[in-house]
Amino acid sequence: MLDTTPEGRAAAALQALGDALEGGDIDAALARFATDCYWRDLVSFTWNLRTMEGKAQIRDMLESCLADTAPAGFALLPGEPVTEEEGIVTAWFSFETGVARGSGILRLNDGGIWTLLTTMAELKGHEEPQGFARPLGAKHGQGRHRPSWKEEREAEARSLGYSTQPYVVIVGGGQGGIGLGARLRQLGVPTIIVEKNARAGDSWRNRYKSLCLHDPVWYDHMPYLPFPPTWPVFSPKDKLGDWLEMYVKVMELTYWTGTAARSARYDAAAKEWLLTVDRDGEEVVLRPKHLVLATGMSAKPNLPDFPGMDRFRGDQHHSSQHPGPDSWAGKRAVIVGSNNSAHDIAAALWEAEAEVTMVQRSSTHVARSETLMDLAMGPLYSEQAVRDGITTDKADLIFASIPYRLMAGFQIPLYEQIREHDRSFYEGLERAGFWLDFGDDGSGLMMKYLRRGSGYYIDVGASQLIIDGEIALRRGQVTEVTEDGLRLDTGEELPADLIVYATGYGSMNGWAADLISQEVADRVGKVWGLGSGTTKDPGPWEGEPRNMWKPTQVEALWFHGGNLHQSRHYSQCLALQLKARMEGIPTPVYGLQEVHHKG
Repeated sequence: MLDTTPEGRAAAALQALGDALEGGDIDAALARFATDCYWRDLVSFTWNLRTMEGKAQIRDMLESCLADTAPAGFALLPGEPVTEEEGIVTAWFSFETGVARGSGILRLNDGGIWTLLTTMAELKGHEEPQGFARPLGAKHGQGRHRPSWKEEREAEARSLGYSTQPYVVIVGGGQGGIGLGARLRQLGVPTIIVEKNARAGDSWRNRYKSLCLHDPVWYDHMPYLPFPPTWPVFSPKDKLGDWLEMYVKVMELTYWTGTAARSARYDAAAKEWLLTVDRDGEEVVLRPKHLVLATGMSAKPNLPDFPGMDRFRGDQHHSSQHPGPDSWAGKRAVIVGSNNSAHDIAAALWEAEAEVTMVQRSSTHVARSETLMDLAMGPLYSEQAVRDGITTDKADLIFASIPYRLMAGFQIPLYEQIREHDRSFYEGLERAGFWLDFGDDGSGLMMKYLRRGSGYYIDVGASQLIIDGEIALRRGQVTEVTEDGLRLDTGEELPADLIVYATGYGSMNGWAADLISQEVADRVGKVWGLGSGTTKDPGPWEGEPRNMWKPTQVEALWFHGGNLHQSRHYSQCLALQLKARMEGIPTPVYGLQEVHHKG
């Protein structure tokens, strides 16, 4: 008898798909998909991060990858309930390939597969030492002159980078580089993280003193070591810096502080990078097989070049260099920009009793933190989600299972709900003259972040200061900086003792240009964005973030970063790709990133 329960339908669809893939029958596999269908693969089939949209793209991928992948063992995950909501059946499953084990999420619509996520979880024979494979630690038995754990760690620190070479060097020791380094450590990949600051965590400590994470704790865990259950919902920057410093130590990472990467070039014959670094005044040449730039999305400041900046008699700096508000009581501060940093700095200066004016040059999306927590993030990343059995890993996979093509469609009604929920708040901002938007298509904050990484503010109090007139607001373009302030295209001159340029950051491939060459940066192309054709995210459509966590057009050069959630989740994808290459496992890449923009 035909099982028409959600679990029965999911099991039948998964079995039919699995049988077809195992048998190499592409036509039979495609017959299981709905007309409108999406397959997002994270490494397991494509050795890439790729979303195939429609049957034609899925066919092309399978014709290229199926024989090499050798998938098998598709089965519903025990203990994970199959659900049905508004006609959509959702099921979790596991599977294997010839070299790996994976998991995924299947969604059925009208009996056909609507969305499919396949993601590599581990390489066979190269699993992380967890569970029954946990390291013993102690060395039982006897032996003369045996080194202690401490002595072994000290010997490794002395040799790696000198008498022995790392397989991977990660440039940038913020949360992204640290998390990836931890993944690679557990996989046995010799890795050095180079960080220009004096201590791990200084990339946070050195920012303006009022900075806190705007994302909640459940969204921000590091791999392996979640924050304690008493950790605050929003992490102060110095507290987070201390956590990262502790993490580097307990995860046994080879982490070179006070080390600036000076230059790099790729030796194609030897298939290795020659990376020159300055380590506390000593020049060291590292020869890794792979180079990862984990310098972050906020590491290449966009400093404007307004006429007259050289004659300003006050203090002016980019927001990334802002030390804090303490010395500006009673002084006039002008903030050029209207996104997260601009609001945070403006509010802190107001608290220090400075006279603050914000110059808004373009529209900004604003969302209240409390509303985001309640309506947007709560179902996956909240205390209630944890109590509902949604672990961080599970939440990450649920989020990853939504193809980017569909994501805006999910976000638009959410932000319509947010707009109505906070109607009086938004009306107050507009009465104050604030230039508000909800994204080009009304899809709000998340899509702005994914498309351009800018253009929004998560409100934690500064908006009310603008509504109340405590922070003055001007709209317009800066035409010049004068000796005593700046002038707008409206003709108004704003007197200032301090100008903070909260003008954002450039594409991460700018670091490739600085470290390697402009030619290499151009070959990589723009980093970040989806190709949505919206503001600051030019088409054509890419379907995945450009050049992130996956192979680029430059051999053995990788980019890693994003927010803490992305750094955590996609560090596993990148670590598995690097580990496979170190072990000599074939990694035929399907759909290598094309370059449409130079960044």
